[in-house]
Amino acid sequence: MKILFIGDIVGRPGRNAVRDKLSEVQSREGADIVLANAENAAGGTGLTPDIAEELFAQGVDLITLGNHAWAKREIMGYLDSSLRPVLRPLNYPGTPPGKGSAVVDVDGVKVAVMSVAGRVFATTHYDCPFRTALAEVGRLRRETSVILLDFHGEATSEKAAMAWYLDGKVSAVLGTHTHVQTADERVLPGGTAFLTDVGMTGPGQSIIGMDKDLALERFLTQMPVRLEVAGGPAIFSAAVVDVDPVTGKARGISRILEHVSARHGPQES
Repeated sequence: MKILFIGDIVGRPGRNAVRDKLSEVQSREGADIVLANAENAAGGTGLTPDIAEELFAQGVDLITLGNHAWAKREIMGYLDSSLRPVLRPLNYPGTPPGKGSAVVDVDGVKVAVMSVAGRVFATTHYDCPFRTALAEVGRLRRETSVILLDFHGEATSEKAAMAWYLDGKVSAVLGTHTHVQTADERVLPGGTAFLTDVGMTGPGQSIIGMDKDLALERFLTQMPVRLEVAGGPAIFSAAVVDVDPVTGKARGISRILEHVSARHGPQES
């Protein structure tokens, strides 16, 4: 079984990249299910129900979110009403809308997906991601051995720690949030595939998806400059994990980083 996971989709350029590349990539890689982090898909911050439906129509089977889960308030009710899973981080404190894990049937094979947010450098006071993830893995393994975790975090060390903590217990730990694809993909000794960060699907000539001039102005002046999604050519970043559907152990992991020709103007959302 092959699982295709698309890195953080940023604004319209990212959504257009999914539109233009997903079918080709899925066919070429033989992916059985498509997952995507879309917490930046609406104007660079957050997700709306309409954009979630747009991504589902393009072939995405399940969407994960992150620290910008609540940036668009209209998503809150949708998390509980959507017919297809949109996951917010499992370790948000209290009882927020939606859920942090889901099980999807793929041609008779159950695939579980979890979303957890890291705490290092985070401004939200998340519950412990390690204990939360381990408890949820224990529950999900009663239903399936194929489990993928989207670990949405800033620190590379925290992501690596999570992968080793869950090695042999989940099929893959894939990092999101930094928008920069790393080159450390591997399968750990226990059979868990790991990549520190899958990267960004969005405008390539940018600073992590944002207009570079505005981002530079913020850095240089330290003023609260409002960032906007950049235009121009996009990149499509993803990872493919090959999983044994019986044992749930990863047989391999590979990165994808492809350039997509621009088909839209500078005004993005």
